Amino acid sequence: MFLPLQDLYRIAPEIVLCGFGMLVMLLAPIVPKARHGVLTGVSLVGAALALAATFYPATHSGLAYSGLFRADEFSLFIHWIVCGVAFLAILGSGEYLRRDDLDPAEFCALILFATAGMGVMAGAHELLTAFVGLEMSSIASYILASYRRDAPRSNEAAMKYFLLGSFATAFFLYGIALAYGATGSTHLDQLVPLANDSAHTLLKIGLGFIFVGLAFKVAAAPFQLWTPDVYEGAPAPVTALLSTGPKAAAFALTLRILASVDAAAPLWFWALWVAAALSMLVGNLSAIMQTNVKRLLAYSSIAHAGYILVALTAAAATDHPAEGIAAALFYLVSYAIVKLGAFLIVAQLGGPGERHVEIDDLTGLGRRQPAVAACLSLLLLSLLGLPITAGFLGKFYVFNAALASNLIWLAILLAINSVIGSYYYLRVIVVMYMREPAAEIAVQPVPWTLSAVLWITAAGTVYAGLSPARIIDFAAKAALNIR
Repeated sequence: MFLPLQDLYRIAPEIVLCGFGMLVMLLAPIVPKARHGVLTGVSLVGAALALAATFYPATHSGLAYSGLFRADEFSLFIHWIVCGVAFLAILGSGEYLRRDDLDPAEFCALILFATAGMGVMAGAHELLTAFVGLEMSSIASYILASYRRDAPRSNEAAMKYFLLGSFATAFFLYGIALAYGATGSTHLDQLVPLANDSAHTLLKIGLGFIFVGLAFKVAAAPFQLWTPDVYEGAPAPVTALLSTGPKAAAFALTLRILASVDAAAPLWFWALWVAAALSMLVGNLSAIMQTNVKRLLAYSSIAHAGYILVALTAAAATDHPAEGIAAALFYLVSYAIVKLGAFLIVAQLGGPGERHVEIDDLTGLGRRQPAVAACLSLLLLSLLGLPITAGFLGKFYVFNAALASNLIWLAILLAINSVIGSYYYLRVIVVMYMREPAAEIAVQPVPWTLSAVLWITAAGTVYAGLSPARIIDFAAKAALNIR
């Protein structure tokens, strides 16, 4: 019996990603090492074709594989984010891999496999399918985190990520088991407790465990302890990927559960409220004390997870969650563009072995490399939330969703934390433009591939800040079709 063609259409991006990932692995032993850059090109083609393949689920929306997977405007929105992130991460990391003598074949294949897992998470309409996607993404990410195998810090980061990630996965899987025991199903639209008193309690406990597993994946406090060490120890291009794609996929799965499972919103509301408040405070207050750029951006990622959680709390607080979901989706776009560009700049400026990733190493960058300094400043100002940038409108929509859901105190915390965050973002800009380096620092020429990524991220930041209508309209449609 053959699979229905419609089902294949609905997972077309995942087919392309896995196909090209396997192709790159098969070509790696054949292509001479001196020409391994060709494999980066093949991987780029795969990521681009996966992005183009979203045409098929867009035109053949609906359930696939007996309701295990759902292709709709919501999953399409997330696919665009994760496939775009994969394409830019591969494009921007070529020179880094050559400079540090790292094999691009395995690196690019792992990114493609991880992205396929993120796509499965975005479209999962059943908990075990979501678990498979989560593991596809996580296992590839664990390996990528230790890709600089001769660097003890990279190996340490991967070990921490693996151990803590395994605990989070166990929580998630145990939550699925409890939810199945309470409802007799793992399909999201069928998670209704059976007609007995214990089933309601069992479902609540199961959803609580699922929340813990997902909170780890999005680096939300108090489950964020792994983030600074992993982001610092992993190769900077990997950090660029980890801070964007997997986080977008995990938030997408959280939103899908929140919108599809009736018991989730009232149960998760206070958990989301507390996690949002803690993430903003812990992330911003810890970032103030950092001297390492990667750790600073890591704590910044925790804070931004808190901002997105404010939108999720707004969605959980009302019977009409579309505004909060749309705000979260727009924020994910703006965040992914900015964080990807910022970490790839750090990868370039760090030099061989990432020896120059302290804030003091950026002194005088405005004179040494004015274009790179200007791009990094724009991205930092977007993270701060300056008008005309994507970050400003992202925070505006989240703030508006919080007020519309009567979350006054959470909105106040968001505003206060935005002010706190301005200190460490502006501190980096001051170092780049208003201080002279204590010693001469070698200028790292920017390859054209990274220049292309920086132009795309800078242009995307300004475009989403000045002309957000198309993005927010698509986000609003996705929010209305999530269930």
